[in-house]
Amino acid sequence: MGCFASTPSDAGGNRRRVKSIGELAVFVPGFRIPIGVDFTQPLGDSLPKSVVNRLSALRTRIVAMAMHEATTAIKSKQKMITRNGTSTFSDLLQALEDYLPVLLGLTKDGSQLKDKVQFVWINQEDDDEQTTIGNVWYEVLSILHLMATLCLAEANYLLLPRKSKDGYQQRVSEEDRRRSIDVFLKAAGYLDCSIHHVLPQIPLELRKSLPVDLSEEELHALCMQALGQGVDIQLEMAIDSPKATLAVKRRLACEMVKYWHQAQDSILKVPFSGGLGEKHRLFVKWKYAEAKAAAYYYHGLILDEGNTEKFHGMAVAALQAAEEFLKESKRACEVFNVAPPTSRSPPPWGSMKFLSDKIPKDVSSKAHTTQDLYSQERILQAAPVLPDFALALNPDEYQLPPLDPIWNTVMSTKEDLKYK
Repeated sequence: MGCFASTPSDAGGNRRRVKSIGELAVFVPGFRIPIGVDFTQPLGDSLPKSVVNRLSALRTRIVAMAMHEATTAIKSKQKMITRNGTSTFSDLLQALEDYLPVLLGLTKDGSQLKDKVQFVWINQEDDDEQTTIGNVWYEVLSILHLMATLCLAEANYLLLPRKSKDGYQQRVSEEDRRRSIDVFLKAAGYLDCSIHHVLPQIPLELRKSLPVDLSEEELHALCMQALGQGVDIQLEMAIDSPKATLAVKRRLACEMVKYWHQAQDSILKVPFSGGLGEKHRLFVKWKYAEAKAAAYYYHGLILDEGNTEKFHGMAVAALQAAEEFLKESKRACEVFNVAPPTSRSPPPWGSMKFLSDKIPKDVSSKAHTTQDLYSQERILQAAPVLPDFALALNPDEYQLPPLDPIWNTVMSTKEDLKYK
């Protein structure tokens, strides 16, 4: 079954809690940092020395790289793009991908090795900062979570506006927006694999002891966040495109609402106790309100195309609801940014820059009854139901890699011993 141990901050190393994390366009979960483990003592009598040494070397490399990257992962001023255009996180991501095929050899059917090594990770979103679990699937889950975190950190960098060539205008290039969608889908793929293919491998008793940042609900919330932000970028690009119809924009906005709704449903079930976990909850609340503002706005514009008084009344109600959700999103954004660790929103751009200007103007011009004061509750009760569209954006299909060829050495050794 493996065993579990969790130690408080005095055993978690000299980790400092970050007070400020700079500009955030994407919520990046706390980095989970692996601590060095000894493979020789538990595995030395069961595996060839070459395999044990390979596991040790790969994980030692990850420990060193992860500790370095975790301190600067979500600092927006860090130069995270190298001269050849690739993220500096790519080296760590490659190291993790190199490690998995070797690590998975410990999970082979009938293997007695999966519970022999005590894997240690420092947590960022749990009261117990250091978690030790003697089960290789915990290590696999932690690796996939770190891979997803790296992707979200890269997406955050890509979506922070930078000065244009004239040195004045803050903008996010279309290339970076398109690239960010790919990165979001990649992150969602790692998280989806974690939920459906790795968590079920961990015995139920051990699953109860996982740190909150590896709970199924938090993994699902992160997955839905990645997809929701991917759709948000699609909506931004549709707004910029003269060929995109109102129907296309409404569909994207309504799909975005469903992703953020699922994220909120999941994250409300996670027992965070402040810190980055609570900040993640506030981020989801903020983006959910933004999504509803966009959806009701475009729904209202389409309803207003109807030529009857009934449709006009429904359109006015939808636009008023959009304005209320826009106000709610701005309040939620402020609460999110002041929550520890503090953060800043980047300069307005994309869909919310457009909608922040358009929604109040269109409500004022189309709603002849706006001089009447309605409560928020009454406005939202009068809002028409949003259309229900099937979700079109799915995580990249990520499958755990096949075993590294080094495990052929293990099989050969066992065969030799069998016939001696």
